[in-house]
Amino acid sequence: MKNLFKLLMVLLATSSFAAADDGSTAKARMVVLTDIEADPDDTQSLVRLLIYANSIDIEAIVATTSVHQKNRVAPESIRRVIDAYGKVQPNLLKHEPGFPTADALHNLVTKGLPLYGMNGVGDDKDSPGSQRIIELLDRDDERPLWISVWGGPNTLAQSLHKLRKTRPAQDVERLVRKLRVYTISDQDDSGIWLRNEFPDLQYIVSPGRYERSTWGAINQVVEGIDNTTISNTWLATHIQQGHGPLGAEYPDVAWGVEGDTPAFLGLIPNGLNVSERPDFGGWGGRYELGQPSDDEIQVGREVQGGVPILAETRPIWGNASDTYRPRLFHDQKRAEKPSDETFTGNRVTLWRWRDDFQNDFAARMDWCTANYEEANHPPVPALAHAETLNVKSGEQFRLDAWGTTDPDGDSLSYTWMYYPEAGSTPLDLDIGQSPENVYQVTRTAPKVDQPETMHFILKVTDRGTPRLTRYKRVIVTVRP
Repeated sequence: MKNLFKLLMVLLATSSFAAADDGSTAKARMVVLTDIEADPDDTQSLVRLLIYANSIDIEAIVATTSVHQKNRVAPESIRRVIDAYGKVQPNLLKHEPGFPTADALHNLVTKGLPLYGMNGVGDDKDSPGSQRIIELLDRDDERPLWISVWGGPNTLAQSLHKLRKTRPAQDVERLVRKLRVYTISDQDDSGIWLRNEFPDLQYIVSPGRYERSTWGAINQVVEGIDNTTISNTWLATHIQQGHGPLGAEYPDVAWGVEGDTPAFLGLIPNGLNVSERPDFGGWGGRYELGQPSDDEIQVGREVQGGVPILAETRPIWGNASDTYRPRLFHDQKRAEKPSDETFTGNRVTLWRWRDDFQNDFAARMDWCTANYEEANHPPVPALAHAETLNVKSGEQFRLDAWGTTDPDGDSLSYTWMYYPEAGSTPLDLDIGQSPENVYQVTRTAPKVDQPETMHFILKVTDRGTPRLTRYKRVIVTVRP
């Protein structure tokens, strides 16, 4: 039975990836629930989100409460940032199409009740925000609806409470299946209620205290790596100053920089992210489906602010662990090699990409004021073969990035990264010795007695300023 389950997971991995990357993938639909003004980091994350407003279909931005702001919602603060965005939107269109107008974004702003947690859930607790979520679920759109939760999720809880009271059970089940939730820990007591009451609700969360969260990697100072891109000096230079009105709205760090941003990083199209497969890993981290134990999440304690930690009663998408060796630049011989130092843990799944997504943010902030020829734009990776390959046990195969281009004509660096945790093969697999930093490489499939999957990430980085990275993911299925 265990081997059958593993085989089904292998087949699911390749089929879902092929469906997600067949060239017809639409932008993700997303609703933001933000306790903006509880911490400056919500405003920081909102600035970043708006600079990607052409890459994600933002369908509502809802001002909410949280344990850190229990009796206030601040939609006016959302509107202030949108006003600043409106002043740079015409310049952003010089670089990429699809940036919505400020008026269009203002029409998306709404609010939940100024009530904390389950006090805001009940028969008479509807709000403009909870009604908007229901309207979006009812829309004739087959795409999943992502709820990006930066504070408390009680506005979503009220939506589902209302649906359960007013709709047939089969309709509620159908609509719940359309939802995908990524919440920055539990910031009120409605999160555990949602997971218990709606066991089919797909939910990404790091339950327990903030110290064990994956999202915390976005602002964690990691000993042994370069942490420059989360420094206050870097933020002042590349985001806040000299980047027009939107950069000027980016506040100084008070607690931690952009703690809410991981809740949408995985939805940005970059060739790495596969939103329907949190276990594949991406800019927002990597997560696995499972039920954490009481000891693991410290049931009986409280999340920061006073949210009780209760037992999880069903599987959720929770913390996963990666083992990673950062790549280092060398002046002599091979230009890039893996570091001698190895890092392991759930936060590694996110910070391993941190310099890439920070540089991407910085480049887009340049777009606020620069003409096209004055700014950098991401490379366009290509493959000389399909994104899913089938090879035989023990067979050699070639990975080839022929056809990769850069819109600015920049020189390009290539890295082929084996990502064992995203597949089903052993972590210590010997796949053949050859440089990783050339556009085509040869690898050797392991000997297997049942189908296994291997994930290889092509990372292409230009030499513009700042250096920008895009990816291609190749899933190799090894068959006996």
